[in-house]
Amino acid sequence: MAAERGISRRALLIALGIAGATAIPAGAQGPAPGNGYAMPTLAFDDPAVQRRLGALYSPALRSVSGANTIGADRSVYDKAGLLSYPPGTVVRAGGGYPAPQRWTRDAAVNTWSGVSLLAPEVARNTLWSVVDRARDGLVVQQDNQWWDQIVWVLAAHHHYLVTGDLAFLTRAHETSAHTLAARRAQHFNPSFGLFEGPGFMNDGISGYPSPPASKSVHSSFVLDHPHAAKLMCLSTNCLYYGAHLALAAMSEALGHPVQAASLRSDADHLRTAIDQHLWRADADTYGYLVHGEGPLAGHLDTSQEGAGLALAVLLGVADRQRAGQLLDSTHWQPYGIVNVWPHFPRFDDRRPGRHNVMVWPMVHGLYGQAAADAGRTEPFALAVDTLVDLVTTSGGFYELYNSVTGAVDGGWQGGASGHASHFVSQPDQTWSATAYLRLIHDGLFGLTFTDDALRLRPCLPSNWGPVRLRGLPYRGMTLDVTLSGGGSEVLSCTVDGRAAEPVVASDGRGDRVISIELGGGR
Repeated sequence: MAAERGISRRALLIALGIAGATAIPAGAQGPAPGNGYAMPTLAFDDPAVQRRLGALYSPALRSVSGANTIGADRSVYDKAGLLSYPPGTVVRAGGGYPAPQRWTRDAAVNTWSGVSLLAPEVARNTLWSVVDRARDGLVVQQDNQWWDQIVWVLAAHHHYLVTGDLAFLTRAHETSAHTLAARRAQHFNPSFGLFEGPGFMNDGISGYPSPPASKSVHSSFVLDHPHAAKLMCLSTNCLYYGAHLALAAMSEALGHPVQAASLRSDADHLRTAIDQHLWRADADTYGYLVHGEGPLAGHLDTSQEGAGLALAVLLGVADRQRAGQLLDSTHWQPYGIVNVWPHFPRFDDRRPGRHNVMVWPMVHGLYGQAAADAGRTEPFALAVDTLVDLVTTSGGFYELYNSVTGAVDGGWQGGASGHASHFVSQPDQTWSATAYLRLIHDGLFGLTFTDDALRLRPCLPSNWGPVRLRGLPYRGMTLDVTLSGGGSEVLSCTVDGRAAEPVVASDGRGDRVISIELGGGR
């Protein structure tokens, strides 16, 4: 699930089904209403659409702002000395895991997926909670799941774009530069021009073919298996591409144009390498991974990686044509986009692999946003509808679900026993809740942040509108946004009653009212 979480101990707890006994740390509920969060409201005019889609918005907000925003013990979470007290809180990964949860991937994903917008101080604390002070300065905590570190760069840049916090930007630039330099020094493969490391969502060996999965290794952790450290995965390399561009943008904002140009050049070379080694012209999509060593060295695994395809679109690795092609060719299971398709031979529909043909809402949500970014209303609507089905039927935001039945299911994975165990899908998953918030904010309403403005690029399925998002915070403003019509092409827009582009300058103040009529799209 997350980075740096002591995989063997955690795997044992989950396999035994007792991890949920861990107590929530003191201070989980702050004194302020919403625990320091803005709490917008979402309302669809159609009562049926409101019951189906709108009614889940408030529970998602409460899931994140309630028990999943916890008191931060300084000795655990403030290694960099940058947390603010108040609020003295951070966002945890979710229920069912042992404390503490100082995990880079979860911290970054949840701030990126909504917390930076709704609770900037909590988000800032959450990002700093996984940063250390090294000899040369600030750096994302260094550990054996190095591939998780780089998503922090994207989340940090996004936080700056949302908030305009220049003091944060300066330190985030330092942290990102040191982190990316360490990863390039240790895990860049010059022969392929790609970065080594397992896939973004797949720290468990169930997410990989054999090899690298080995029956002789009794561990669920991917790096315990031979040659796994040398894999070059689509999702991870897309994140590196995005991180180079994010750090370049930070450098430009801070007046370092030479550094920015160098980073953009490195990003261009990486994108070329991704296209060369991972694009499948025969199938109009990307493959999953290239083996870096072992009996399959240089071989492309052609499985479909859900997070990798989503990130290729969201971060601009795929151009517009390729984005359309891969969205058209993606395999959907009955209940959504899975981590890796198809089943590896050791799994099947009866015993699906935990990181194989299973729906993790965070991955599914990323794919839904990718469809919206590409202006594809139909797959976007399907992504939202499917996630709503999973959450409402299960009664909560769980860790993962069976892709055939939609049931709460932790999937199967080998471990210390030498045999596959049936894992537990843990409750109260923060990034499952923020996946829904991301689909609404970034997908439906198309919130797109730049240094000096918020642009709206909505994607409204034709039978959903009109829909209103009220009380949305943006820097010194509170926005009320109404979408009508249907599609992804802006036909008209008014801001405070006057015809305008769907853009809000970052230096505005007070309440702003935006109305957008949409058409086109498919």
